[in-house]
This record gives sequence, structure tokens and C-alpha cells, in this order.
Amino acid sequence: MDKGLIVLAWVAGVLIVLALGKALLLPMKIILKLIINGVLGGLAILLINLLGQPFGLFIPLNIVSALVAGILGLPGIILLVILGFLL
Repeated sequence: MDKGLIVLAWVAGVLIVLALGKALLLPMKIILKLIINGVLGGLAILLINLLGQPFGLFIPLNIVSALVAGILGLPGIILLVILGFLL
């Protein structure tokens, strides 16, 4: 085989590996951010449950409520508090 063809194959292989690595890195960043926000949202719900206990406020802690609080932030927590009073 020609040495130029071998070098070209190596360069193409490295570029493919880099492209696939970059393509897989973006979803991993999004998933990691979603997990971190979900955990922080769950902690916020726990804090609300502790502080709202004297007032009869309780927000069930599950994956959906933690993600709503984590993704939407303060508006999500307010939404969950309002839903807690309405339901």
C-alpha cells in the first residue's frame, strides 16, 4: 500500500473519532446538568417541606417534582407550592 493512503486513513480515522467524541459529549453535559438541577430541586423541596410543616404545606418529593423545581428554578418551586395548596 501507498504510505500516503495509510496516512490519509489515519487522519480520517482520527477525525471520525473526534467527531463522535464531540457528538457524544454534548448529551452527557446536558444529562449531567439535568441531574445536578434535579438534586438541587429536591433539596429545595426538602427545605420547603421543613419550613412549611408548621403551616401544613407539604410537597411530595419525587423525580418529577424535583426536576420541575430544578429546571424551572424559583418559578417551578412557586408552581409546586401553588399546586400543593390547590390539590
